[in-house]
Amino acid sequence: MNSKMENFKSLLTDVGISVLSITVALLFGVFFILLTEESPATAYEALYFGAFGNFRNILNTLWRSTPLILTGLAFALPYRAGLINIGAEGQFLMGGFAAGVAGYYFTSLPAIIHLPLAILAGVVAGALWAGLAGWLKAKMEVNEVISTIMLNHIAVALTINYGINKLRTSTRMATPQIMESAKLTRFKEMADSAFWSKLPFVEVFADPGIRLHMNFVLALIAAVILWYLLFKTSLGYEFRAVGLNPDGAEYGGINANKTIIWTMLIGGAVAGLGGAGETLGTHLSFMAGMDAGFGFTGIAVGLIGQSHPIGAIFGGLLFGALNQGGLEMQFAGVPSEIVNIIQALVIFFVASLQIIKIFMKNRREKEGVE
Repeated sequence: MNSKMENFKSLLTDVGISVLSITVALLFGVFFILLTEESPATAYEALYFGAFGNFRNILNTLWRSTPLILTGLAFALPYRAGLINIGAEGQFLMGGFAAGVAGYYFTSLPAIIHLPLAILAGVVAGALWAGLAGWLKAKMEVNEVISTIMLNHIAVALTINYGINKLRTSTRMATPQIMESAKLTRFKEMADSAFWSKLPFVEVFADPGIRLHMNFVLALIAAVILWYLLFKTSLGYEFRAVGLNPDGAEYGGINANKTIIWTMLIGGAVAGLGGAGETLGTHLSFMAGMDAGFGFTGIAVGLIGQSHPIGAIFGGLLFGALNQGGLEMQFAGVPSEIVNIIQALVIFFVASLQIIKIFMKNRREKEGVE
């Protein structure tokens, strides 16, 4: 009972830190909005309306949140095992590129095979790219921060600088468009689908401005699976044990090197799923510009979500709402940079309050020992 109460208090503390960080960031954002000589009330009203003001905006907020949820999960899972995965951007790109190639290369497969194959190609590519950093860490003690950063640059060179130029068939900086059989279902097209049109509520999605697609559903499923893996399985216990005390875990019979490789593989897989979704659902090809910082924002998503799979959903929704609402803020006369500043403030205060939390915990433990 005491253990459950302590876990509940820890959860409340983590949620409180995130909520407080967001609140303080928005309050500080008022100062920067005033510097632009715009009204903070007008700016935040536009931010809210742009993100949640109508049904289309809500669904587009979910669309913008989808890759962020997945890259947030790619950071959160290894972080639980004591690893800092800075490479979700590269894993995202490798997944998107592999899915794009599989999506146009196989021309005669039925959709029931082609779409899962293209998604699987993206997941495997992302997993292998992250697994390389995990192997370097486990076998050669190469710091994963350095290796994943370097692999990000290599991924950009391979996929965008070389891959697109090698495979494109027009002046468009993109791989050839994927086959119809490899496309993820878009919500706005569900009413025209022989399968989805049978749903009673499908007409509400028939808006050409809606950009949400089925990868959002896959992102939620991935988050639930990772939550179950982390907290309901022995493998998840090993991940968390290595993260808390790798030497103690080794002494207890856990293979820390195997754990490092597995966490990076799984983290890279969900990042690859994010890239595959953007290729198969948003752009319908892998294109230049997909290195838009989803992986780096995913670090902030993982932090705001307190490295918890379910928390990553809410962290992704927050940053997705800021991105979507930021467009409306621009129409209200507020520079787009203000949204970037608010995002940076959220990250800053999350990190700062987390450091304070760790400091107070260490201090209490020290006083308890004395």
